[in-house]
Amino acid sequence: MAVNYEFNAVKREGKGTSHSRRLRREMKIPAVIYGGHADVEMLTLDHQEVEKKILDEGYYSHVLSINVEGEKPQQAIMKAMHRHPSKARILHMDFMRVTAGEKLKVNVPIHFANEEKCVGVKTGGGTILHNMTEIEIICLPSNLPEFIEIDVLNLAIGDSIHLTEISLPENVEIAALTHGDEHDHDQIVVSVTPPRIEQELDDESAVSSGDDQETDQGDSD
Repeated sequence: MAVNYEFNAVKREGKGTSHSRRLRREMKIPAVIYGGHADVEMLTLDHQEVEKKILDEGYYSHVLSINVEGEKPQQAIMKAMHRHPSKARILHMDFMRVTAGEKLKVNVPIHFANEEKCVGVKTGGGTILHNMTEIEIICLPSNLPEFIEIDVLNLAIGDSIHLTEISLPENVEIAALTHGDEHDHDQIVVSVTPPRIEQELDDESAVSSGDDQETDQGDSD
């Protein structure tokens, strides 16, 4: 059964910091929706409803229906969500309207497959390091994937997967690789690091080697 990703909102007339603070005290979230060849609209959402819905990560990577006071639903993506630095509170939300036939740029989560079966972990005692947990892509709304999957099964210790090595769905591009020479932006997404003890021994050896060199130089003087 298909999930209908939607938020209910009401129009917001007030502006300014004091107005936003009052809304937050009432457990409301000030928000804005923009783009799509239409005017910017200020909205208010219910904090409790939003917190419950965003437990489903699909809300971060699907085209959403924004229902505003009975009007025709507006199709949009969640462009930003600002949280309180120390409290479990959402301070503000930004939505960007989408238009069929026009490409959009959006972050989608990365799912790492076969982490427990990874060669470098299972046989070498290594640790998987997630350099990225989401990725910015460019595609049409109809091609928007829920997530990007990366299989780490065959990664040995010291191996890594770069952006250019990711297998993408059809008609989906990685935003970072569209800027000039893709190799200049070919970041590491995931890697397998050596066991901690092995790494510590390597570090100690490097320090010891440096001390020996200093001693040799002192003796030569």
